[in-house]
Amino acid sequence: MRKIILLLCCAIISSITFAQTESEHLTFKGIPIDGSLDSFVQKLKTQNLTYIGKENGVAIFMGEFAAYKDCTIGIVSLKQKDLVCKAAVTFPSCETWSSLSDNYFTIKDMLSQKYGEPAVCVEEFQSYEPNNDQMKMIYVQSDRCKYQTSFETSKGSIQLSISHQGYENCFVLLEYFDKINGEVVSNEAMDDL
Repeated sequence: MRKIILLLCCAIISSITFAQTESEHLTFKGIPIDGSLDSFVQKLKTQNLTYIGKENGVAIFMGEFAAYKDCTIGIVSLKQKDLVCKAAVTFPSCETWSSLSDNYFTIKDMLSQKYGEPAVCVEEFQSYEPNNDQMKMIYVQSDRCKYQTSFETSKGSIQLSISHQGYENCFVLLEYFDKINGEVVSNEAMDDL
């Protein structure tokens, strides 16, 4: 009987310890998306990333992410509350559709392995699918390409997309939205209305 009670006590202590260490927030590089921007920046600095600086509630890093070099990482906070609510990764710019789509599908596959089947997946070109690499890139650059996959978890959502900035900078974008702090952001916006 003593062994059973001792075993039960150990199980309870283990589950309490586990519950205390697991965050209610979505994580980015193993760090819960929570707290002040400065505290998140300090934690992220230990991840072998180069800190560029911060401006208007966004901290920028450069470095490797998911085995891709030269990524830009942005950490976004709600300025009024100094509360981190989003993390985003811009993967290196691509000049061809084959390399851009390869990045997208490789990252999508990794996310599917970690988070399961996507909640939403749209992968299409407006009107019709162009038949060559150059035309597909023109469609990306002119907002006529919609490749977007979303994963939903109890702690937030992860969105993967093909995006661009201007006509020469086409890239894969990965965004992590914390559910709890995202609701704080929404409530702040609602207060403005």
